[in-house]
This record gives sequence, structure tokens and C-alpha cells, in this order.
Amino acid sequence: MIKIGEFSKLVQVSVPTLRYYDQVGLLKPVEVDTVTGYRYYAASQLPKMHRILALKGLGFSLEQIAAVLSEGLTPEQMRGMLRLRHAQIGQQIAEMQAQLGEVEMRLGYIEREEQIATYDVILKPVEPLLVASVRAILPNHSASGSLFGEVYDAICPHVAKALGPNPGQGGQTMVLWYDTEFKERDVDGAAAFLLRCRVPERGRMRVHELPAATMASTVHHGSYNTIGDAHTAVLVWIEANGYRIVGPDREVYLYNKAPIHLDDPTYVTEIQYPVEKVS
Repeated sequence: MIKIGEFSKLVQVSVPTLRYYDQVGLLKPVEVDTVTGYRYYAASQLPKMHRILALKGLGFSLEQIAAVLSEGLTPEQMRGMLRLRHAQIGQQIAEMQAQLGEVEMRLGYIEREEQIATYDVILKPVEPLLVASVRAILPNHSASGSLFGEVYDAICPHVAKALGPNPGQGGQTMVLWYDTEFKERDVDGAAAFLLRCRVPERGRMRVHELPAATMASTVHHGSYNTIGDAHTAVLVWIEANGYRIVGPDREVYLYNKAPIHLDDPTYVTEIQYPVEKVS
């Protein structure tokens, strides 16, 4: 007979683990001293111990290993278990690869441009939104601010109910960009106000519902002059994570104050891109 310490060295399994295997009935010693409680094993148990270690190395649970040892398995049953384990490992690898991609992407941010790395991009569901907007071809992106006055003037007769409860604060505003590629000039954009109810259309102002969407989103704390960094961060994330853009992107103005200054560092803007997973 072999003392538990010596058996532990032979099979390279710790004594506490051997005691646990005894407790759960996986591998019981051939004899236990009734006085000292000391466990003894036999050389004939080595093959069983090696099989336990082999199955454990494949990732099987102790419950599964116990079933194999007690009931025995036909070759076909063993193949089935191994195929199932193969699928489980494949899924785990896929999940870990996705996490690895996220880590590599963030490392890339830091290596390429420290500023972009400060943006945290998340996926979020956005419900349908009723808006009043004016859409136009603008000389550049900064010119979108000129459209807000036109939208507000069109809403003005109904502003108390449409933008309440604090219409004096100007209501929730956003810009939508419809171009499918980056353009410096002649950009297709719309200035919009979020509505609490429908109002009559007037002039170029249209009332419509923005559809529900899954958004790749980040928040930009800073001036409108530097908002391009936030757009870049979201676009990099979309490509790196296997998504595609499925509609106009939005700049939702969470905080600003009139008169608008493009270089005001206190502004807070959420950048949203509607996306779907590439199949």
C-alpha cells in the first residue's frame, strides 16, 4: 500500500485534492486507518487516477468524470461527449477572441492616438423619437447651427406643449448626418428638436419619427471643434467589432448654452450611430 503523501507525488495531485476526491467518491483509498484516519492507496489505482486527470484536462466536470468511471461508456458515447466538449471549447474560444479583439482595439487606440482612447463606446437601444427638423445641403458641418432657428420658429406657435415643460431652455436638440461617406463640403444634414407631441409642419420644417435602433454610442465632453475625435472613436469601434452603419448618425446635444461657441470646452454631446451586426 502507498501512503497518501507518496501517492500524491506519484500522480502529482495535492493531498487536499486527493482527500476531496475521496469525499465526493471519485477515488477512494483502499484503506483508511481507523485510529489515525490516514489514507492508503494501491498501485492498481494509478490507471484510474490517470484517467481522471486526462478527463479533467479535457475540461470535463467531476460529475461527468464520476459518471464515466462508474457507468463506463461505449466508444460512441465517448465520441459524443468529446464532440460536445469540442463545441463548448469552440464557443469559449470565440468569446475569448471577441474579448481579445476589444483589448487589442483599446491598445490600438492608445498606440495610435491617446485622445481617441479616452472615449468609451457602448451599444445601447434607442426608442423611436418624434422630431421636428429641417434638412438641407450645408456648406460644411459647422453650418448646421443655422438651421435650428428655422426649426424653432416653425414650432414657436406650439412651443409650450411641444417642447415643455421648460420651453425656455430650448428643448432637446440634435443634428442628423445623412451622408454615407465623409465630406468636408456640401454635407447632407438636419437640425432637429425632440417633440412631446405632433405639431403642424411649416415651411421646410417636417415632423417625423426617427425609428428605434441599436446605437454605437459615446459621449464627447468638449468643444464642437474637437467633436470629430468622438466620431472617429465610434467608427473605429464599429469596424473592429464587426458592425455596419444602417442609418444617419446623430449628435445629441446634452448640454450647451446660447450663444453657441464652437470652442466652448464645457459642452456635452452624445454621438450615436445606428448599427447592426455583420452576418
